[in-house]
Amino acid sequence: MLGDDAELTAAVLAAQNGDEDAFRTVYRSVHPRLLGYIRTLVGDTDVEDVASESWLQIARDLDRFSGDADRFRGWAARIARNRALDHLRMRGRRPAVGGDETELTDKPALSDTADEAMEALATGHTMNLIAQLPQDQAEAVVLRVVVGLDAKSAADTLGKRPGAVRTAAHRGLKRLAELLGADDPAGQLGGVPPQRGRRPEAQAPGGVTQSRARTQKDM
Repeated sequence: MLGDDAELTAAVLAAQNGDEDAFRTVYRSVHPRLLGYIRTLVGDTDVEDVASESWLQIARDLDRFSGDADRFRGWAARIARNRALDHLRMRGRRPAVGGDETELTDKPALSDTADEAMEALATGHTMNLIAQLPQDQAEAVVLRVVVGLDAKSAADTLGKRPGAVRTAAHRGLKRLAELLGADDPAGQLGGVPPQRGRRPEAQAPGGVTQSRARTQKDM
């Protein structure tokens, strides 16, 4: 198991057993990425409110969770998405949803230009560009690249087929590559060189189990 995943899996297990410090470790590890995902759904104005609601539910339901670090990220993302959509419904708003992505579901790997966009996105310098993508592409890209989910976990979060999520991510990353090229024609955004062949889904298994509710002020 990768080091960060092993640490998160152990922290979740300890948090389920009532370790407050471990829960803070879980929060610090997952929150920044989760915040980026929530922002793609509700925008900057409501992101903190939705994040707070999400973490309150995560804390309350933590004892029901079972799985490793990757499963925990997916579980937390599903909670955040549900809270975000509830929030939008209460305010009579809807996230903009892009078109059907099914015709390219069997497309193999991401192109080199999309890999470059993925590398730049992972640095956090291009999050503002995601707002220019259709909603389905934005969610797929953030879940795959920022939150770090594999296609199956991202699909479970979105209620879609893995192939559709791969396609949405492919299209979104391709568009991001174009946007990055327009913003940074020399290809030096953030000083991060492109790394070929790296996949965003190197997660590994582990185990987890039980806890009590916490408030966000404890995190």
